[in-house]
Amino acid sequence: MADNWSIEDAEELYGVKRWGAGYFSIGDNGSIKITPNHRLPDVTIDMQEVMDEIIAEGIQLPAVIRFHDILRSQVEILNETFAQTIEDAKYNGKYVGVFPIKVNQMREVVEEIMDAGEPYNYGLEAGSKPELMAVLAYNENPNALTILNGYKDEDYLTLALLGRQLGRKMIIVIEKFSELEMLIPLAKKLGVEPMIGLRSKMMVRSSGKWAGSSGDRAKFGLSITEILNIVDLLKKEDMLHCAKLLHFHIGSQLSDIRKIKEAVSEGARLYAKLIQMGVPLEYLDIGGGLGIDYDGTSSTTDSSRNYSTEEYVADVVYGVKQICQLEDVPHPNLVSESGRAITAHHSCVVTNIVGEIKNTGAQFDITRAEGEHILVSNMRELITAADMHPQERYNDAASFKQSTYEAFKLGILSLEEMAKIDTMYWQILAEIHDSLDRETFVFQELEELEDMLASQYLCNFSIFQSAADTWAIGQVLPIVPITRLNEKPEVRCSIVDITCDSDGKLSKYIEGTEISDNIPMHTLRKGETYHVGMFLTGAYQDVMGDMHNLFGRLTEVHIYCHDDEDGDFYIEEVVPGTSAEKVLETMQYNTDYMAKTVKKWLDREVRKGKIAPREGVRWTDYYEKCLAGTTYLKV
Repeated sequence: MADNWSIEDAEELYGVKRWGAGYFSIGDNGSIKITPNHRLPDVTIDMQEVMDEIIAEGIQLPAVIRFHDILRSQVEILNETFAQTIEDAKYNGKYVGVFPIKVNQMREVVEEIMDAGEPYNYGLEAGSKPELMAVLAYNENPNALTILNGYKDEDYLTLALLGRQLGRKMIIVIEKFSELEMLIPLAKKLGVEPMIGLRSKMMVRSSGKWAGSSGDRAKFGLSITEILNIVDLLKKEDMLHCAKLLHFHIGSQLSDIRKIKEAVSEGARLYAKLIQMGVPLEYLDIGGGLGIDYDGTSSTTDSSRNYSTEEYVADVVYGVKQICQLEDVPHPNLVSESGRAITAHHSCVVTNIVGEIKNTGAQFDITRAEGEHILVSNMRELITAADMHPQERYNDAASFKQSTYEAFKLGILSLEEMAKIDTMYWQILAEIHDSLDRETFVFQELEELEDMLASQYLCNFSIFQSAADTWAIGQVLPIVPITRLNEKPEVRCSIVDITCDSDGKLSKYIEGTEISDNIPMHTLRKGETYHVGMFLTGAYQDVMGDMHNLFGRLTEVHIYCHDDEDGDFYIEEVVPGTSAEKVLETMQYNTDYMAKTVKKWLDREVRKGKIAPREGVRWTDYYEKCLAGTTYLKV
């Protein structure tokens, strides 16, 4: 263990407990520790032992590791928090939440959520025809709701009515007036009575990345005028009794509890007024938005939240109750669509570092040569000017470097002189950086030194496949070494992926309570694998990735805790990642044709005598083996 470095120091740097929500921490041995079951706090899993078993089983990295007990725990915590708060508040309605499968449509995830949620009548939400087909098959609980959002056509509505025929509580949420005009004759034609929900376009606006999903310019929802017109149409068609639910949604990853309170107040008031008009609503759906504290700051930043789950639930329950009492209307059953909060923690991506790109460049012999150019001599003088003020020394080095560039373009400097200047320049910058404490960085240029000198750790994965939101919307995800956390990390670096794209990198990192452009990691040891984990990837990242550079889905490893097993866990299932063959076929390549073409050319070379027959067979087999293999590096 390095001197003056402790587990507490590692915790302060990487903030594992701050974003880990009780599931993740750092063990005394310097490895990430997981406590996946909130009911069994003494059952813990050592991440290094998980990695050892993964490697022993021959499972290729990178991999998605799912802790299904965390998924179950999150379902239980949300439902039980609502139940307890409803009891404490003497609230007269029930909580019947739904999981929006757009957040993570993976079958194993949906099955686990439905199984964990069955005692609570926890249902599903769909927003498209394929999602509706999935929930028809997987939400078999007749007491659970199925909320149907999104724009709809006749097929969508017909499938929803099929669900009603099967005895399911399928609530068709009307997003625009024309959907109801389509639904009414279809329901009468089929002789099926629909359950109808109305989605309100809220006046309160959210904040942050998803502010555009609320307010007058929101993509979804009905204005008050449209809602009243729908009520009139339902009355005219003798179908007002079908109106069961009022729905609103002000955005994903809500960071500020005050916005939630405002939305609940507005939604509850609209519910009460509709009840007073004779609309027999039974449910108030507050939508999604329950946030995750990705950066561990408990703040109103886009990647955090300034409230707990308990506070969120209390504000919903007590807020709705107060409005209902003021308006003298019955308490509605409460629905929420909290997908991110349910799934984010249960999944992480683990990969290995395959190399280091040092920005300081390679070393070159800087011995003085007879008749060397004055620019080389000037840079050499700065090497020995350690007592010079850091800012002045930096400015001179930067000036000489720029002059070097101009001189080279004019053909004045040789390649050897350029190499000497470059070597000395980076040496000077490193010396300036090492002479300063971070608190001493008072000049902007000196603050930039850390970024200039930071290494790039080349990670065996694709940002576009495994962390799409970090590239698309600047989402911050925790990045932490899996082991060696009892050692002081001494290399500042950024994480870059193996795609051929300059955007294939992580640009923001959690460092303490701040967001940095790079992060300390450990020195790579020759012959030793260095594993890095990217956490809180269970919401959206699992399903939003694209196949940039034809990198496919990762292998998945499903972990369950069990206190009778070695290490308190076992691998329940391994789902192989997408093979190169499958990825190519997705892009409409005929891999059989490709293999035959390569074999044809190899056979030609064999007939010409340029390749031995046995060697030709080996090359053919090797090409077909690569087609069946992983799209990632095998290291």
